[in-house]
Amino acid sequence: MPTALIDTTMLSLFIPTFFLVSVTPGMCMTLSMTLGMTIGVKRSLHMMWGELIGVGLVAIASVIGVAAMMLNYPSIFQVFKYVGGAYLAFLGIQMWRSRGKMAIPEEDDDASPSEASALSLATQGFVTAIANPKGWAFMISLLPPFINPKLALPSQLSVLVLIILLTEFSCLMLYASGGRTLRQFLQQRGNVQLLNRVAGTLMVGVGVWLALG
Repeated sequence: MPTALIDTTMLSLFIPTFFLVSVTPGMCMTLSMTLGMTIGVKRSLHMMWGELIGVGLVAIASVIGVAAMMLNYPSIFQVFKYVGGAYLAFLGIQMWRSRGKMAIPEEDDDASPSEASALSLATQGFVTAIANPKGWAFMISLLPPFINPKLALPSQLSVLVLIILLTEFSCLMLYASGGRTLRQFLQQRGNVQLLNRVAGTLMVGVGVWLALG
């Protein structure tokens, strides 16, 4: 129907497809779980909105063809990949040693780290979302098949990006909540050092994944 905003048949296929992709463990979900474990779900929201901005930009660029051009010049990603990956790995090492802005203080099991700024957390999420060439390649392969050439592109893209952001946010919250549950489980045993080391290892893994992805 020419006046429709989007093809409802394609939409009914897109929603479960993207949910399965989004909920699968990856860099952003691991980062969300790690932050949920150390700084809590509420403060992890700062990372999430940065990550969602990055995901939205990648999705839009993939549909309009910018991503294809960028993938032909992989050097564009190198600075983001290596600097971003090294920074996340550095934070992970600090957390593993129970030091730094996001480690849980060993002397007070109920304390929550408060030094990490909202901007630094948002930057972590943004860089993690846009610096992974595999993420760009995935969006290129996923989104275009769900665009109906007979309907207006702006309306279709708006609906699809909205669904992507809502789905991604829901999955980020799910992983962050899982991290909070793991924190509570470990803290019941008074093992804050182990909690910092688990979180630090995960953060280092995200950094290496980002740099080498």
